[in-house]
Amino acid sequence: MRTHPQDDSAALAGERYEVEVGPVAHGGHCVARHDGRVLFVRHALPGERVVALVTEGTESSRFLRADAVEVIEASRDRIEAPCPFSGPGRCGGCDWQHATPGAQRRLKAEVITEQLQRLAGLTPAEAGWDGSVEPHPGDKVPAGQVPAWRTRVQYTVDDSGRAGLRRHRSHDVEPVDRCLIAAPGIQELGVESRQWPDTAAVEAITATGSNDRQVLITPRPGGRLPLVGLDRPVSVLRIDDQGGAHRTHGRPFVRERAADRTWRVSSGGFWQVHPAAPDTLVFAVLEGLAPKPGDTAIDLYCGVGLFAGALAQNVRAVLGIESSRQAVDDARHNLRDMDNVRIEQGKVEKVLPRTGITETDLIVLDPPRAGAGREVVSHLSGLDARRIAYVACDPAALARDLSFFADKGYRPASLRAFDFFPMTHHVECVAILEPVEEGR
Repeated sequence: MRTHPQDDSAALAGERYEVEVGPVAHGGHCVARHDGRVLFVRHALPGERVVALVTEGTESSRFLRADAVEVIEASRDRIEAPCPFSGPGRCGGCDWQHATPGAQRRLKAEVITEQLQRLAGLTPAEAGWDGSVEPHPGDKVPAGQVPAWRTRVQYTVDDSGRAGLRRHRSHDVEPVDRCLIAAPGIQELGVESRQWPDTAAVEAITATGSNDRQVLITPRPGGRLPLVGLDRPVSVLRIDDQGGAHRTHGRPFVRERAADRTWRVSSGGFWQVHPAAPDTLVFAVLEGLAPKPGDTAIDLYCGVGLFAGALAQNVRAVLGIESSRQAVDDARHNLRDMDNVRIEQGKVEKVLPRTGITETDLIVLDPPRAGAGREVVSHLSGLDARRIAYVACDPAALARDLSFFADKGYRPASLRAFDFFPMTHHVECVAILEPVEEGR
């Protein structure tokens, strides 16, 4: 089944192909083929037969991107998408609204398995993984319902002043009345129901463990900061052209609660978006590292100090390294009562060698989505750590870095995967690495 676009014979956007959908791929789509060409198809499920509408690609492209716009033979895992703004050409935030919760986790497990094998040469058993993606108990809802988990939502504002979410791989805005995965504290602000004149973007934040709420407003070039009248008390920050945050009203930070401590997170700085993630990850890291009172530890990409603070209660000394100046200020504030913690500011690959540290007992790293990379892995592998905890939000970057660690004599002793991002393709992993014993 094929129709031809009329405008550009080289461009294939707009073509329709009837295809058999193959396995899931990393990124929220599945693989299909037509006339020997690979299609990455969103809004499909493995085993389905669909009509795929090409959204990107030309005759010379190595692969095409497409949306399933008609389902001819449906998977038993398919459900009606609960969100009215989900679907081909609409909001790009959720990848698996059309799949049952159990199917979503199986798809994520298949992606992790494929990335481990392809990039690290590891089977799940060799990675110490049972092959499951663990849901948070509060997110186990019946098919057709959506857990409201996201405590930070970034809205884009269209030319008419309506707040919405970007469409997939597009700058176009899908105006929304309500984001179903937004946490109740976000939904109560009523961002979507208001006009935002002269505004380019609005980020809404609701804290866990406190009543703090915050909005960060990015005005359009030359625009004025709009008067904000939201449905709940809220602090307001303005984001300038360089990305700097300036307090307009209320506190410049929110107070989060995790690991039996309160954490200051300023100016929209990084914090896990699922309310259960910080405590769950701290527990997984500490359980995997098994710290001892006399140990020394290093926390890389330490943010506002979550893992450093948890480790400091169990070891002799902790060094944290973080590139964000604001996050370093927050970390030093948050851990000011712990005299066995030191926080350094700068890029890990530059600061760590300058510390002069030649060995340590334990390491935890929680790098950005791109991963740590060969240079950092090489340096860490030379510190003779007893165990390394790698917290990863991207299975491809994790698998690649595990291959670098393997080259330097470290192997995964265990791996856990957590579904802190229901309805999306994202998944969080914690790998515990140990040095390979000689002779093995």
